[in-house]
Amino acid sequence: MQVTSVACRALGFATLAACLVLAGCKPEADPQQQTSVPAAASDLPEIVHSSPTLLRVKARGHLICGVHEGLVGFAYTDNRGQWRGFDVDFCRATAAAVLGDANAVRYIPLSSAQRFNALKEGRVDVLWRNTSWTMSRDTGGDLVFAGINYYDGQGFLVRRALNLSSATELNGARICVHGSSTSELNAEDYFRTRGIDVRSVVASSEEEARQIYAREGCDALTGDVSALAAARSLMSDPRQHVVLPEVISKEPLGPVVRAGDERWAAVVRWVLNALISAEELGVTKATAKTIKEGEGASAVQRLLGYEGDFGPRLGLGRTWARDAIAAEGNYGEIFEKNIGTQSPLDLERGLNAQWSSAQGGLIYGLPIR
Repeated sequence: MQVTSVACRALGFATLAACLVLAGCKPEADPQQQTSVPAAASDLPEIVHSSPTLLRVKARGHLICGVHEGLVGFAYTDNRGQWRGFDVDFCRATAAAVLGDANAVRYIPLSSAQRFNALKEGRVDVLWRNTSWTMSRDTGGDLVFAGINYYDGQGFLVRRALNLSSATELNGARICVHGSSTSELNAEDYFRTRGIDVRSVVASSEEEARQIYAREGCDALTGDVSALAAARSLMSDPRQHVVLPEVISKEPLGPVVRAGDERWAAVVRWVLNALISAEELGVTKATAKTIKEGEGASAVQRLLGYEGDFGPRLGLGRTWARDAIAAEGNYGEIFEKNIGTQSPLDLERGLNAQWSSAQGGLIYGLPIR
C-alpha cells in the first residue's frame, strides 16, 4: 500500500517507523536508532518525507551501491575481499553523509547490461559506476544523472611492438570491443568516417575483451581511456603496451539514481560537490574533523556545517559534508590514491583537474551557500 506524501507529512518523526511500514518498507529497527534526525529537520519535514529512497536507506541502516564488476582503480576487491577504488570511495562518502558511517555500504557488482535495470527495479540505491551521461539515457524518463565525477574519453590500447603512433594507422587491424556499448558505436563511427577498414572482435564484456587482447586475439583494444589504463596495469608487462593519443569521444561519467526522487538525486549531487569543493578549499581527510567553528573562510564553515542549515535542507545532519570528506578525503585525494600518479594506473588529472588549477581542468564544485 502506498502512503501519500500528505499522509506522511501528517505524521511526526516519532511515528516514522509506522509510516514506513504502511509504505511497504520493513525496517530492521527504528530508523531513529539507525541514524540521528538532523536538529533542524523538524522545520523541514517535507524534505525527508518526499524522498522515499532516503527513508529506505535510513530505515535499512546501510546504502546499497551499484558498482563495476571489477575495474582496477575504480571498483574491485582486494586480496582480502574488501571493495576498493575511485567509485567505491564515493559510495563510502555517500554512506558517511547519509548515515554517519562510511562502512554502512553493501556493494552490488553490475555489468553494463545489468546496471540500469538494477537501478530501476530498486535493487540498488545509486550507481557509482563508470556510466556515461548521454542524451538518450538522460531523456528516457527512468534515470537521473546527479553529476560528473570523471571526464573520460574513448581511446585505443596497442602493443608497443606494433610501433604505431596513431589510431589512423590501424587499417586492416582487428579491434577488440565490448559489444552493445557506446564504445562499439563510437569505434564504428570513427573508422567509417575516415575510410579505415578494421574488423571488430566483439566481446560480451569489458573483461572478455581484455582477455582476448591479452592472448593476442586482436591487435587493439578500445574503450574508455581509464579502462584501458586499468587493463594495461593487469598485463604481464604493462610497459609493452601503449595508449594511442587519439581520444575519439566524450565520456562524462557520473552517479545515477532512479527518476522520481529528486530529493535523493540532490543528496548524491551535493555529496559529490562537497568533495570537489573540499579540494578547492584545502579541506582534507585529515583536517575535516579538526577545523573548528570560526576557523577559516566562510565557505569552509558552510561546508563543514558550522554555518547555515545545508545538511538539514537535504534531510541530513549538519556534519554531512564533514563526515563525507573524513571518510576517504576530498576529490583530489580520492583521485590520486586510486587512479592518479600514486596508483598503478598513473593517470594524469587532465580534464579532471580543478577549474582553478594551473592545468585548468573541468572539475568545478557548485557553491554551498
